[in-house]
Amino acid sequence: MALVNLYSDTQTLPTAAMREAMAGAEVADEQRLEDPTVNALCERVAALLGFEAAVFLPSGTMCNAIAMQLHVRAGGDQVILHRLAHPARFEAGGPAALSGAVLHPIDGERGMFTAEQVRAALNAPGDRYAPRSRLVCVEQTTNVAGGRIWPLEQLRAVLDVAHEAGLRTHLDGARLLNAVVAAGVPAAEWTQGFDTAWIDFTKGLGAPVGACLAASRELIDEAWRYKQMMGGSMRQAGIVAAGALHALDHHVDRLADDHANARALAEGLAELPGVSIDPAAVETNIVVFSVPDAPAFCAALERYGVRMGPLDATTVRAVTHLDVSREDVERAVRAARAPD
Repeated sequence: MALVNLYSDTQTLPTAAMREAMAGAEVADEQRLEDPTVNALCERVAALLGFEAAVFLPSGTMCNAIAMQLHVRAGGDQVILHRLAHPARFEAGGPAALSGAVLHPIDGERGMFTAEQVRAALNAPGDRYAPRSRLVCVEQTTNVAGGRIWPLEQLRAVLDVAHEAGLRTHLDGARLLNAVVAAGVPAAEWTQGFDTAWIDFTKGLGAPVGACLAASRELIDEAWRYKQMMGGSMRQAGIVAAGALHALDHHVDRLADDHANARALAEGLAELPGVSIDPAAVETNIVVFSVPDAPAFCAALERYGVRMGPLDATTVRAVTHLDVSREDVERAVRAARAPD
């Protein structure tokens, strides 16, 4: 019995067409800026996100790490972000270890925060006793908060406060294209006003490797130095960049299918006793819900060939993607309904 893998959209496998594109990619040394496929990908992402330049990196975590290096100019600088954001939860303390950043996590509904919360988190300029407020990070879409989409007006208000205070701004756009498809707002409109932004190819887009960080030409030139420092520079990387290009060509519009499947999953789960979820809150491809015992719930599902991930003692996350069909969603609901 094939596994219905809803653990994350990182679990996708490259399609046969993507593998063919990768196998036939034109390649050269990307460190010397000679790999034509990598260069084409970077140019395309820069244009997509509305920036001057972009750099291809092995992972989204490295995008966040390098962005921190670009913006946090002295150990002890303050980074304002949501308490559930990826750098705070899933990067092994990298912001502190690599950049000396002091994270100031703030709370907020649906993985978001308000302009007023940012203003309240700012430390007074010139206060030698407090960390210097330096950077605001936004996650679009939110991850463990359930794939929610920042309203554009709320995002603009946060940026206005950050800019008024002289802070840098960074968009963690791991699932930005999910927001683009679900809201019908172009990527460059979401990224407008940010100093750096990135998109991932290994989640809903289904590529096996890579992400692109975009910014001004000056910042990307500096990002290359950190890419080298962190061991992210590659050689004939066009093989994996070709997978990312194929994903941009063929896997963006179909994200709508993942969103529809996620809503169907939420609707099915909402009918089950002991499951707490509001299907109307599912905006993209992430379904977060509550059960009395999340680890036991996930272990029981696994015995029926369905995989989800416990976030804590009572919270479960399930993520739809291109390797999950509507039939798989229906099978997952049946498995959740089955007595253990």
